[in-house]
Amino acid sequence: MDNEEVKKAIELIEDRLDDNKEQTTLSEAEDTELVEFVQDIFVNRNKAILDKNLELIESLYDTNSKYGKWAYEYEERKVKYLNNWAEKQGVKFTEIIPKVIIRRSRGGNDRYSFNIMCNTEYKYIYENLPDIVNSSRIGTYHSLQLTKQEGEWVITKEWYTDPFADSLSLDNIKAESIKQHIISQETRDISDINERRKGAMQYADTYCGAASLPEYGFKYNKNYRDFNPEGGDCANFASQVLHEGGKFKKNSTWNYNKGSATGPWVNADKFTSYMIHSGRASVIAHGSYEKVYKASYKLLPGDFVAYEKKGDITHISVVSGVDSKGYTLVTCHNTDRNNVPWDLGWSDKKIKFWLVRVHY
Repeated sequence: MDNEEVKKAIELIEDRLDDNKEQTTLSEAEDTELVEFVQDIFVNRNKAILDKNLELIESLYDTNSKYGKWAYEYEERKVKYLNNWAEKQGVKFTEIIPKVIIRRSRGGNDRYSFNIMCNTEYKYIYENLPDIVNSSRIGTYHSLQLTKQEGEWVITKEWYTDPFADSLSLDNIKAESIKQHIISQETRDISDINERRKGAMQYADTYCGAASLPEYGFKYNKNYRDFNPEGGDCANFASQVLHEGGKFKKNSTWNYNKGSATGPWVNADKFTSYMIHSGRASVIAHGSYEKVYKASYKLLPGDFVAYEKKGDITHISVVSGVDSKGYTLVTCHNTDRNNVPWDLGWSDKKIKFWLVRVHY
């Protein structure tokens, strides 16, 4: 990543949606055609995933420019990854529905830049259980530049916080044997979990930011600092879920107070270590996806999954539900996810998983 990319990434993170920032959209004087084009970008990219047709999106990009080509090539890999993941899972995506909010725009004539939040709902069914539709949501923040070339708008630059950036390959996964195991499972009844676990589920659902249901306003809890500009907010959110929703008491080691947090509260690796070694949690399984995926069915709402890369735990997701085949769903910040299959975006052999039971 060069200096310009780093600068853009930092600007994008610092410009995240929160209650204290007023959203702005294009003025009436600006071109409605441009707004419609921005909306169509997201619709067509999702259609490319559903139809497995990259021709739908190639014309959206200036592939003759370095950044335009990079943006297209990334979307190309994402389309292939999502369809590979669906094959491994034994599912079919039936609808991918974006809600696009243009928060800011600037420019004029033949060039415009946009700051965008997109809440995308992914609906999927299992091949052998087609009558039940499952729903997951992912929230993304985009910095997008459009340029008019020969009378047509094209993407010349785009950066966004993407949930699939950590894993765009399933080449090393034994997809067929995994698929047969997944589709053979039955629905899991989690209605009898205790009230503290239910509280954790509700808190996660309410404050998962750009991935939340519209009625929750796509917000983080404003009583807590957003640590995304300082490396990530996933452990901070997991700590909130356990404290606010699950009623775990803070202490001198695991603590947040007036904008300051201890390492185990806000750092993914330290959070995992603290929870396990304090006795508040224990490990169900640890290892590659192929090693732990069968054990993942033991996870309950309020437990968590830690994601390890090169020996370091870099991300935390809180278990928030199960789908129609009992597959574990998670919710998190950075990138914002809401009831998303726990391995989506992470399932390759370079990543190890910690499946952790929290003791309520």
